[in-house]
Amino acid sequence: MNRVFVLLLLLISLPAAGAQVAVECERISTDQGGTRITLATSAAVSHEIFTLDAPDRVVIDIENARLSGDLPKARVNDPTLIGLRSGVRNQGDLRIVVDLKHPVRVKSFPMTGTGGRGRQLVVDLIPRGASGAPSHGRSVSVPSITASQASPALGVPKTREAIVAIDAGHGGQDPGAIGATGTKEKDVTLAIARKLEKLVEREPGMRPVMIRDGDYYVGLRQRIEKARQHNADIFISIHADAFNNPDAHGSSVYTLSQGAASSEAANWLANRENSADLIGGIDLAASDETLASVLLDMTQNATFEHSAEAANAVLSHLRGLGSVHKGSVQRAGFVVLKSPDIPSMLVETAFLSNKAEERHLKDTAHQQRLARAILSGVRSYFRKYPPHRLIAASAPGPDRGARISSAVAHRSYAAGAASKREYVICRGDTLSGIAQRYRVSISSLRAENGLQDEDLIRVGQVLSIPTGS
Repeated sequence: MNRVFVLLLLLISLPAAGAQVAVECERISTDQGGTRITLATSAAVSHEIFTLDAPDRVVIDIENARLSGDLPKARVNDPTLIGLRSGVRNQGDLRIVVDLKHPVRVKSFPMTGTGGRGRQLVVDLIPRGASGAPSHGRSVSVPSITASQASPALGVPKTREAIVAIDAGHGGQDPGAIGATGTKEKDVTLAIARKLEKLVEREPGMRPVMIRDGDYYVGLRQRIEKARQHNADIFISIHADAFNNPDAHGSSVYTLSQGAASSEAANWLANRENSADLIGGIDLAASDETLASVLLDMTQNATFEHSAEAANAVLSHLRGLGSVHKGSVQRAGFVVLKSPDIPSMLVETAFLSNKAEERHLKDTAHQQRLARAILSGVRSYFRKYPPHRLIAASAPGPDRGARISSAVAHRSYAAGAASKREYVICRGDTLSGIAQRYRVSISSLRAENGLQDEDLIRVGQVLSIPTGS
């Protein structure tokens, strides 16, 4: 049997001898880049990972550890996983075996939980070669289907929900701004965030992730980290403004300024290991500095554009609630907006320093109106820029959400004797990655689509895939 070893030994302040580390499979997530298995551990661990073939599987050995809880079952239509199983080896080590449908490349890295609480071992399973390529010459229909019929037909990938990271500003020992009657910004932002969370939960095709869901403080960098851990498609930080002029009023929406982003890119590139998985399918740690800089710059440019699109949509709907403080999206160097690969915005809902607006911000009905306006903007953005493969959009009318309009990112159409293939660009895609996936050359891909060397591809853009290399 051919054994391909991917050896990663991580020795970080191991627990005291005899005390076994508890390991729990926290979640399994799948997207176009592969499958991520997140293991929560009660302490730092030393682990070894290797792959086996005939049949394909990944083996994760964790020293001095035990399984806490049950391993989740793989979905029937999971593109990579058959299932997970566990056992004990060496009378004290934990072995987890991941049974696969096809060969994969493996990457793993440790991660600290939000606010320094807890540890995680993250294992990424990345498809090799053309395993993700569509069949040649196959015709795939893209109908409108009812939600009750939403199980996908053979060959059509399942809808992926848009993940909305909701960040309630401040918290814990940081109260934020304080109004004239003692209203604390941290309380107002959490109330609005929770209302937005409930609205997103009810929205077809969206799923919320709360960055803070209680009165505790989360570090600014940890807020970005948590959004990235959950593969967020958009990040919304909710705040309430304050100013020395008590007459200042209205909502504002901010995105990251170019200057702040430029310095942040330098920070990311200075720590290449942390940025290794920033760009879908591209390992910055294995790239030379010039290439890494270019790749990160391309990702940031796309993030800038999408942050602006989403922020403008939200501002437009906030304008419907009354006057806005600034008529256009503002730019500033807020730390929470500095994720290079997640479109991000900061919403200043109103001014706590204005007595009238302080009253509004404490009013549950007004908080709900603010949450609805933010959701409406996010919905408009995702209708224009769906996050991945299938678009989940609500139909008009009273039965909104009862129907799902589906569109596939990679499509094949029968066209006479030949087959026409198309691919819809998703966030993080590169021409080289698309060319590799479909086994065509970059030059033929450019020629097929009339792209010049300096042209950038855009999320939502449709590329024709040449029939040969």
